[in-house]
Amino acid sequence: MYTAILFTWTDYKTIFFPIISFAYASVSVRSTAVFLKACLWIWIHLLLCNVSNQARTEVEDATNRPWRPLPSGRVTNLQAIALRWVLVFVCIAVSSVFGWHLVVSTLTLIFTTYMYDELEISSHGVGKNLCAVGGYLSFEVGAVKIMGESTTLNPASTRAIYVSLLLIFTTIHTQDFADMEGDLALGRKTLPMYDPEIPRIATMLIITTWSTVLPIVWGIGPISTAGFVAFGSYVSLRFYIWRTAEMDRRSYLIFNIWLVMAHLLPIQARAGCISW
Repeated sequence: MYTAILFTWTDYKTIFFPIISFAYASVSVRSTAVFLKACLWIWIHLLLCNVSNQARTEVEDATNRPWRPLPSGRVTNLQAIALRWVLVFVCIAVSSVFGWHLVVSTLTLIFTTYMYDELEISSHGVGKNLCAVGGYLSFEVGAVKIMGESTTLNPASTRAIYVSLLLIFTTIHTQDFADMEGDLALGRKTLPMYDPEIPRIATMLIITTWSTVLPIVWGIGPISTAGFVAFGSYVSLRFYIWRTAEMDRRSYLIFNIWLVMAHLLPIQARAGCISW
């Protein structure tokens, strides 16, 4: 179990908590049991993605994250590949318990993961972003349907998913600032490698813009809007001002706190609880 946690550790902040927050904000959750089922579904699919990816990035992880199961020697590459295929069938089986509509989300995620890892679409900036959007789409649709105990998405949830996917597509590159050394080791081309200045300026403008637009989209109150805009502005300035690898890692961590907050905003459309 500890090894499984190590596989997924870095993506609790980037995927698990944002997706859980988003699903909880988008639909009315009827019971703790339903919430926990959604958490389990997200985690087992996250494990699949992580094992698949880390089986291909051992060189990068030896530089950036030597504590992960493969570079630390807890798991061999062959074991990781075998586990990846076992998890494919486990995820399909878990989703089948909820119905065919969840199996579709699982198959979409499996296809996206295959494109990302096996076809190496992640080696190009735009391809990496598109795969990230496909992955988030699978996670969000699955989690919302489980928490909402429904086979379809209501209009509010659909709008929230569209907004979330656009948000992810335009900000997913923030993780690349701290990962440049490992990306170079893999021969992966990311936006910060093409130009050290323009991606940081763009990131500052994008996060600031989203921080201003999202409160309008979801109709939150003036005090909440001021706090969200202020925090988003702080996050955006961090990426521009502090540029060491260590500071970029901290900035990315703080960015993910902002991302969780952004994914909680749809709760205003559902419950009207952040009108102040």
